[in-house]
Amino acid sequence: MADAVTTSISVLALVVSSATAWLTLFRRGTVKVTQPTVIYFGPDKKHWKEKRAPPKVYLRALLFATSKRGRIVQSMHVSLTRNEARQTFNIWVHGESKLVRGSGLFVGEAGVAANHHFLAPPDGTAFAFIEGSYHLELFAQLLGDRAPKRLLSQRLDVSRDLATALTDPRAGLYFDWGPDSGRYLPHIEVLEPELDPTMLMDSLRRASGQTAQADPEGE
Repeated sequence: MADAVTTSISVLALVVSSATAWLTLFRRGTVKVTQPTVIYFGPDKKHWKEKRAPPKVYLRALLFATSKRGRIVQSMHVSLTRNEARQTFNIWVHGESKLVRGSGLFVGEAGVAANHHFLAPPDGTAFAFIEGSYHLELFAQLLGDRAPKRLLSQRLDVSRDLATALTDPRAGLYFDWGPDSGRYLPHIEVLEPELDPTMLMDSLRRASGQTAQADPEGE
């Protein structure tokens, strides 16, 4: 009887050890993403002064691995479909205050929260965010996997009023996630032009000169 109990305990310990080893050392798992808190459609603000700023899709979310060993994301891209038009945003930049070009990102079990910017390639700058229903898909190429993994599939609508506002090259469309309504709430933001220091100094000099000429004591 004692031998049977000892054998059972030994077998149970072996099973637990094997399961732990599988979960921590051998199980590859995959990468998932949380619901993005914000999604952006519009021109890349870094180049908004240019005549044709490249279109950009931006989102903020948490990437996390389903295994303790974590996974490595080699690359990420966004596929955006509107009716019969389809555009791939394959230039991936991520980070917080300092952005870096995506070239490999380790994602652990605790996850990585970051801003993810996706730009269209140079031959895709003619893509415009016009009125319509959009299907956004986020893909990640994981190290060791043959095919990209789809992390997110989201439908977004751009109304006629929003599309008209987006004709302003300084305007961007933001979709903020509403937890109570369970849907994205769109709004337009217009980037205020930055003051050119040289032009500002010239304006101050001209204003000072006009003031001096109008001062009767200076006559």
